[in-house]
Amino acid sequence: MNDFRLQKAQRLVAEAGLAGLIVGPGTELFYLTGLHIDSHERLSALVVPATGEARLVVPATDAASVFTALPIVSWRDGEDPYELCAQITGEGVIGLGTALTTDHVLKLQALAPRTVLAQDVLAELFMVKEPGEVAQLRAAAEAIDRVHARVPELLAPGRTEQEVAAELERLIAAEHASVDFVIVGSGPNGANPHHDFSSRVLEPGDPVVVDIGGAFASGYRSDCTRTYQVPGERDDAFDAAYAVLQEAFDAAIAAVRPGVAAHEIDAAARRVITDAGYGEHFFHRTGHGIGLDTHEPPYIVGGNDQVIRENMAFSVEPGIYVAGQWGMRIEDIVVVTADGCEQLNRQPRTLG
Repeated sequence: MNDFRLQKAQRLVAEAGLAGLIVGPGTELFYLTGLHIDSHERLSALVVPATGEARLVVPATDAASVFTALPIVSWRDGEDPYELCAQITGEGVIGLGTALTTDHVLKLQALAPRTVLAQDVLAELFMVKEPGEVAQLRAAAEAIDRVHARVPELLAPGRTEQEVAAELERLIAAEHASVDFVIVGSGPNGANPHHDFSSRVLEPGDPVVVDIGGAFASGYRSDCTRTYQVPGERDDAFDAAYAVLQEAFDAAIAAVRPGVAAHEIDAAARRVITDAGYGEHFFHRTGHGIGLDTHEPPYIVGGNDQVIRENMAFSVEPGIYVAGQWGMRIEDIVVVTADGCEQLNRQPRTLG
């Protein structure tokens, strides 16, 4: 159990004027308690009141399997666990965790009609990484870099995306506790940012978007994208667009520093791509936070006024996607420093 995180969460609850938080099994609960609890139709939840002791509300069927220093409030079938949660928080506005499913949320809202998203209340706690978290993210980036270093040898004409993906899964598993995802988008498939992989055969000169990530036993994640070309004749138009993408990536990196708004980083990349005539072909956000989840706040997207702070960690990943032809993306994980950022991924960003 992380007493410091729970204490800080409780302070944030009080400062926000909430009566308490109710957090279900998932990343938020693990972050605050170090516990992995299976979620099912019976409610299990961490309940953090604005004052007083945080408690774990769990079914009596599961209580003996939960090992924690936190006080446990168990409930039997036929009893009302939602009322137990309400008794712990007292009356007032309640923050609800993102992992709570609708069946639990609706029953909690019947007892506490005024609810907010716990993620917003705890944003400072989750988004600003502790030194140990940064160390884990740095190690994860180094691990996925070692996988990317092997990609060029896998991209031979005649192989399928699926064959390349299978090799990448093996390499990711060797460097991480588990494989998070694998994207191998060759030729026109690269124009779909979330393509996954298919039976398409790699052809000479094909551009290939490779986006891969894994998870450490600690739960911290890697996520890195590089664009490669299968050996063969090069496409001058693609090379010209890739030079624009590199400029956009560099502009976004240069914009990262404490005090700027998230939308300013997005705008820095988007401006370069738009000015070069590819604006309609860049249709996703420029980045997302990363930690125990692959995608988490802060989101580097237009309209997001979130102020960037030192030790936030997120991706910078502009892309250009021309339907039916090709796609391209460069993605690094960065950690915000006092006067800029540290790029955790170090593999070359030139076309392979």
